[in-house]
Amino acid sequence: MNPARRKRLILIGLMVAGVAVAVGFALNAFNQNLMFFYSPSEVAQGKAPPDHAFRLGGLVTNGSVKRLPNGLTTRFEVTDNTRTVTIEYTGILPDLFREGQGIVAHGKLNADGVFIADEVLAKHDENYMPPEVADALKKSHKVNSAAGGREGALGREVNSAAGGREGTLGREEGVSASQKGTAP
Repeated sequence: MNPARRKRLILIGLMVAGVAVAVGFALNAFNQNLMFFYSPSEVAQGKAPPDHAFRLGGLVTNGSVKRLPNGLTTRFEVTDNTRTVTIEYTGILPDLFREGQGIVAHGKLNADGVFIADEVLAKHDENYMPPEVADALKKSHKVNSAAGGREGALGREVNSAAGGREGTLGREEGVSASQKGTAP
């Protein structure tokens, strides 16, 4: 093999190795920042990773919000109407946080099974619920109704909390289109 060809081959090999290292670093960073969503039922079943951050969402259980003596730490329970998980958060809760509302918290489980949240997100208006929370509640409703739980009320509750006004949306669009003078 002549020296020019050998130099070119070494250069190409180094470029391929550099790209492979860069892709490896990118995949490692992506894996460290990847955060999956789990419902309280999945956490109670042990499906959530104990040593990795994840998102937990559900409805804040009525009567469960308690402030600890240090002032900034709040402990509350989140449910998907099947199982309940205790969350502890140190910091200022969002203004829209209250009992009975949908939330999503980011954090890790501690050794006692309490979810230690780094961040708590509350829904931003009366018609919005995070899609993951709505799906988890619908899923737990299917489990509940198969086990003889409240069938109709929860489905309507989840649907309305998720903004599911199926019949009114089309009429609203039709009215606004006719007000503008265009036919739907």
